[in-house]
Amino acid sequence: MKRIDVENRAILIGLVGSHGYGLNRPDSDFDYRGVFIAPKPYYLGFERVEQKDSGWDEPGILAFLDGNKDTVIYELRKYISLLAGANPNIIELLWLKEYPLITPVGETLINHRQLFLTKKVKHTYAGYAYAQIKKIESHRKWLLNPPQTKPNPADYGITDTEVLSKEELNAFLEYLYLLIRGKIEFLAEAEQLYQLLTGDIDFKGILKQYTLPEEALEYTQNLTHSRKDFIRLLQRSQAYQGALREWKAYQDWQKNRNPARAETERKSGYDLKHGMHCIRLLRSGVEILRHGQVFVNRYDAGDGDDLKAILAGEYSYEKLMQTADNLMQEMDIAYQNSPLPHRPDMEAINQLCVQLVEDYGF
Repeated sequence: MKRIDVENRAILIGLVGSHGYGLNRPDSDFDYRGVFIAPKPYYLGFERVEQKDSGWDEPGILAFLDGNKDTVIYELRKYISLLAGANPNIIELLWLKEYPLITPVGETLINHRQLFLTKKVKHTYAGYAYAQIKKIESHRKWLLNPPQTKPNPADYGITDTEVLSKEELNAFLEYLYLLIRGKIEFLAEAEQLYQLLTGDIDFKGILKQYTLPEEALEYTQNLTHSRKDFIRLLQRSQAYQGALREWKAYQDWQKNRNPARAETERKSGYDLKHGMHCIRLLRSGVEILRHGQVFVNRYDAGDGDDLKAILAGEYSYEKLMQTADNLMQEMDIAYQNSPLPHRPDMEAINQLCVQLVEDYGF
């Protein structure tokens, strides 16, 4: 959709990122997020749209978005589906103090924001924080012990056959995931495990990201009725493709690093921005589980200065990791004691979506 059409149909737009957190500096980017309701053909016809994330140099009516590349405005149904999944970046839009654009329909959505707070935030906020930790650890490893040579298949025991491609690996692991899910789907005693593997964590993503451990090879072979030599090739190909992926990431990291950020990373031994976001996400998750409320502005939460101290390099790597570990433990306790429901009320959410579209009108 054209920029002007999206802006005309927007129901709310907010300034998120560092400005939303109250941690912005004079040179900080302006990150705008919003929601719009698509016209009738997108609901009743075959046209599809999920979000507008480019084309902000097109003619528009909102001057503050002119040329801003850090802007994403989501179609309502896509936005609500991400909300129901407890996506941290999506949730915070409904808990800002002010909005440069908001309509009565947008206010209705905000008035129902409590619908989207569930115990699932433990898994999503901790998951996003863990992603920050993984980046920190990868960069730290590259700083202390950078890879010297590009991986070779022979290094992983693959000498007399071709390495399985990423597409071949993903196709097989998708099949393996479906088999595992099918094994537990109809077992009453495994209901919680099924929910965990299909909803609360990205088990499919874990299967694809990590090399199959040695102790799982025989079970995988039996479950998939595969040959032993194929399962061994699968494992070795996973290890090789993972190493190759890391090598490419290291090359991109070296090539695209911001010089100032690279210097602070070299001095502190870790990426300060990733460290700050890790702690922010974990604290936010604990707050939601305890209070059923999202404190986007970190000065409202009381840790704005502390997060700025992380950005200033005042936390050692060891202190940051210990703080993250302590917060993970706090989150486990908060999860057990939280009054929030385990999962969202999808019937109520569906009714809200219908109401918002009807209130807006085609």
